[in-house]
Amino acid sequence: MSIMSDLNSENINVENLVQKALNDNKVLSELLEGILSKDDTLRYNSFNVLLLISEKYSEVLYPKWEFFADMITSDNSYRKLIAVRLIANLVRIDKENKFEKIFNKYYSILDGEKTMTAAHLAANSGKIAKAKPQLRPKITSRLLNIDKTHRGKQKELIKGYAMEAFDGYFQEAENQSEIIEFVKKQLNSNSPKTRKIAEKFLERWNQ
Repeated sequence: MSIMSDLNSENINVENLVQKALNDNKVLSELLEGILSKDDTLRYNSFNVLLLISEKYSEVLYPKWEFFADMITSDNSYRKLIAVRLIANLVRIDKENKFEKIFNKYYSILDGEKTMTAAHLAANSGKIAKAKPQLRPKITSRLLNIDKTHRGKQKELIKGYAMEAFDGYFQEAENQSEIIEFVKKQLNSNSPKTRKIAEKFLERWNQ
């Protein structure tokens, strides 16, 4: 069974393709090839199917961990973004601690010049911190230091996503005072969206 004609369509049934992938390794292989494609439609559709699989059936994609880990170092920003999001969903079943081995490589994306990939990484950090409590301090430290490490021009936008990540695990966070200090600074951000996120965060946590 080949699903290439489906993946090249602008209107696809994602749920249907997920079921096909779960029942046919060839379909899964085509999806993995699809996310490497230069064709925008094929890549986008393949990613959406794999994203749903990573959310609902993580165990199916976990054996492909190294495939996604290799994409992190790609020169192609879309491939990096895809890897960032799929790996973030697989971390919750990472019993072999594979994420620990690629932690620095994964979070180096936060330091790059590309806003899109750094923003998605920041946004997905909350679920990683929940799944890997032992890594919470390191994740928090990376997010708190965006101003010092990120080389792009849209730091304010990324800090907004970082605050949303903090919101997902603030109750369990070891260094809450540092997070609150970071959030309060964002009340003066030149980004209206980031200021609003900061206000809501402080209101939610009674600060």
